[in-house]
Amino acid sequence: MLRIISLLALLFALPANAQTVTVQSFSGPAEVPVSPQKIAVFDLAAFDSLDALGVRPQGLVRPVYLSYLEDAAAPTEPVGSLFEPDFEALFAMAPDLIIAGGRSSEHLADLARIAPTLDMTIWADTVEDGLARLAAYGTIFEKEAEADALTQAFRAKLAQTKSALSTKGRALIVMTNGPKISAYGAGGRFGWLHAALDLPEAVERVETTTHGEAISFEFIRQADPDILFVIDRMAAIGQESEGAQATLDNALVHETTAWKTGQVVHLSAAPIYIAGGGIQSMTLTLDEILAALADQ
Repeated sequence: MLRIISLLALLFALPANAQTVTVQSFSGPAEVPVSPQKIAVFDLAAFDSLDALGVRPQGLVRPVYLSYLEDAAAPTEPVGSLFEPDFEALFAMAPDLIIAGGRSSEHLADLARIAPTLDMTIWADTVEDGLARLAAYGTIFEKEAEADALTQAFRAKLAQTKSALSTKGRALIVMTNGPKISAYGAGGRFGWLHAALDLPEAVERVETTTHGEAISFEFIRQADPDILFVIDRMAAIGQESEGAQATLDNALVHETTAWKTGQVVHLSAAPIYIAGGGIQSMTLTLDEILAALADQ
């Protein structure tokens, strides 16, 4: 397989006179072609932001999970999943640029043998990393003005949401996975809801792990959050199970301030879980928070 990939790398190499630009990726500065014609995308946060810029890739992973991107995804060619590229499909497509990251990052070396490949993982700071990726896409596809406009609109929405929540109290972020519940703190994968919105934590020192800290209903009652943000993992990945609303409809949860005041916010799960850091994903999450809490 590696020999085949290496031979195809020579076949699909950039022409010597191709115009390139250097952008910042998760792995550091990367040189890529300007306005590449054929793009394969293995990261849904990237697809989210590219769609917002009006950039249409030719290849995309399946499934997409994101209802607001279904129309944009429909004409693209499947090139594998988030976890496993379809190298045969990629060979046939001969892309000018591959965009990977997050769940697909372990395949970067093999993807880079086919075409210039960007690692656009969003990790430490969802908001700032996400906006940096958006700016990079604007540079690559010569859509700097569009990227800047999207960034300014998002920052305005962020300031509006922060102001609306400034007196709402302490928040707890939980994710249900069927009947199981995990908590995420300011240092976790959804921690930007605390950091970017200046929302104090209902519980400090929540374990910082990819899958959160396993908790019980008693944990939620003792934390007594003023706001409870809920993410349903099974809904995010399109699996049927006991929903988050049913899971949390529990006598102990009913004793919390969040439940009593109606400040339990069920966020659309796929955008924040699958495409975290995408400009549309982050904006959608802020819109949901504003709609649920701004007038209370």
